[in-house]
This record gives sequence, C-alpha cells and structure tokens, in this order.
Amino acid sequence: MVRVIITRKLEEEISKIFKKQSSEILESFKSLEENPHKGKIVGQVNNIVIKELKNQSFRFYFITDGFKLKMLKKEELTDLLIKFVRLSNKRDQQKVIDNIKEILRKIGEDGF
Repeated sequence: MVRVIITRKLEEEISKIFKKQSSEILESFKSLEENPHKGKIVGQVNNIVIKELKNQSFRFYFITDGFKLKMLKKEELTDLLIKFVRLSNKRDQQKVIDNIKEILRKIGEDGF
C-alpha cells in the first residue's frame, strides 16, 4: 500500500496561498496512492528521490524511496511512503530543490 503524507508546514502554506482550492490540491496529492509513478524526478540523494507535481504556476515537491519506485510495479508496491515537503513558484524552483537536497544530506528524511 502506498501512503501519502503532507507535512503540517506545507499544508498550512497551501491553505494560506490557495484558500478554497486547497482541499482540491490536497486531494490531488492523495491520487498518488493510485498512481505512485506520477511526477517528474528533479533530484536524488542516496536512494531518496525528489519529485515534483505542477499546479498552475506552482510546483509541489515530494520525496520517496527511489529503489522501490523504480524496481517494483504498481501492484507490487506494498509499503511505499510518499512525503510532500515543499512548494515553490517557477522563479524559486532551483533554490527549493537545492534546499531539499541539503536537508536530506545533512539530516535525512526525518528533517522534514
């Protein structure tokens, strides 16, 4: 079973920026439980993959286990954790990706 987690900080930020649309956006994140291969890979630290989903001019970043995602088919994914950690606009995209990588290198996945 694939499990999607959204950090509290990101959830509050989405609510503040998108207001009424926030529930729709959060529900779209849950769609990854059905299709965990969705999203574009934008980086990798060890076996943790950083992926992004686009919504209008914003990008939402999540981390997951790259080995399981690459090697197993959708039906075989039993305990995959997808954790949404950040959001950015197009202008701050690279800065946010670099920040995620730095946190993963120094602290690991628990840094979020």
